[in-house]
Amino acid sequence: MFGHDIITIGASAGGVEALAALVRRMPSDLPAAVFVVLHIPADVPSYLPTILDRAGPLISRPALDGETITPGRIYVAPPNRHLLVENGVTRVVFGRSENRHRPAVDPLMRSAAIAYGPRVVGIVLSGTDGDGTAGLRAIKRRGGITVVQDPAKALFSGMPESALAYVDVDHVLPVSEIAGLLATLAQSPAEADDLYPVPEELILEQRQMTDEPGPRI
Repeated sequence: MFGHDIITIGASAGGVEALAALVRRMPSDLPAAVFVVLHIPADVPSYLPTILDRAGPLISRPALDGETITPGRIYVAPPNRHLLVENGVTRVVFGRSENRHRPAVDPLMRSAAIAYGPRVVGIVLSGTDGDGTAGLRAIKRRGGITVVQDPAKALFSGMPESALAYVDVDHVLPVSEIAGLLATLAQSPAEADDLYPVPEELILEQRQMTDEPGPRI
């Protein structure tokens, strides 16, 4: 039996503060891999991996294409590339932008839902638009767990409010309480994958996103 060991997190404006506060509280022995998308300009270096590496006990690094997924690691989407997950590995691809962003939250969460179903936890933190809403919906359809930062506690409430408007979210919490939930979920058995077949439209959406030519890194 697997726990909820694939944790996907999306954030935008105000997200650095929220992410740092979250990883600061994560246990050093978290039996899960963490994947992070933060909206960043395409031509600006990302210092988020370093910030998160210093903020908490887990190792945080920029994600690499084809890297083996390891529990206790934080994988951060690099600038101008989408971060996806497949069975056992990360994918870092160009693809088309979604919600006007590359990297975007929805492709990460959708790929995780397709590959890992009920084992996935999706988290939407501070931000100003609706990215992450469709991703959380995909995770719910595959039996995963959805978490949204309490909009009243977020620096920017747009992303949390969008998620709450369109998704039957499982948990609405301040950042200070999310890490404890993740530690519990990671050790709680997830439901069987075959209880939640992959909807064809999710596969089609993901294929269309990755079909746009561009370099992999």
